[in-house]
Amino acid sequence: MTDRNKENIKFMWRVTAAHVFAYFIAGVFAMTLFDYENWFSSNEILSSMMKPTTAPIIALGGTSLQVLRGIFIALVLLPLRKVFTEEKYGFLKLGLLILGLSVLSTFGPAFGSIEGFIYTKMSVMEQITGYPEAILWISLFIGILWVLYKFEKKAINTIAITLLTLLVLMGVIGYLGASGIINMQN
Repeated sequence: MTDRNKENIKFMWRVTAAHVFAYFIAGVFAMTLFDYENWFSSNEILSSMMKPTTAPIIALGGTSLQVLRGIFIALVLLPLRKVFTEEKYGFLKLGLLILGLSVLSTFGPAFGSIEGFIYTKMSVMEQITGYPEAILWISLFIGILWVLYKFEKKAINTIAITLLTLLVLMGVIGYLGASGIINMQN
């Protein structure tokens, strides 16, 4: 395996792990702070498009399925790997790129995006309610990714692999419990 291939695989692993960790932490923060369960069910617009937080797929989507999303993010960012990992302020550039393309300037009318402000019926306050979660995710994502690059130690990778495995297993168990396949109460 060439050095370039090794670096690409490392990049993909690190981006995937950083995304899953950041997504989980930001999601727990937002679900707790913003009471998504109540907000999604009581808001007419959100309840018509968002699944309830108790839906089994939510447990799976909050952790396990994010591995797939992390791989996709890594593949999209891979051609720019050296810009982020080797240039001065590379991780800051990555954060600004993500903020611009995935929060403010999405292709469709996502809440909080320019399109969302124009085309959805959500109030300005409802639109910007997601900003703290998005900014926290971006900050955690680039911070965790930076740590994975700055401290290339076997112990860091072992901890990251262990945490990622635990999060994936938590998602699977949560899904199985919410689906009634396994009994979570006793």
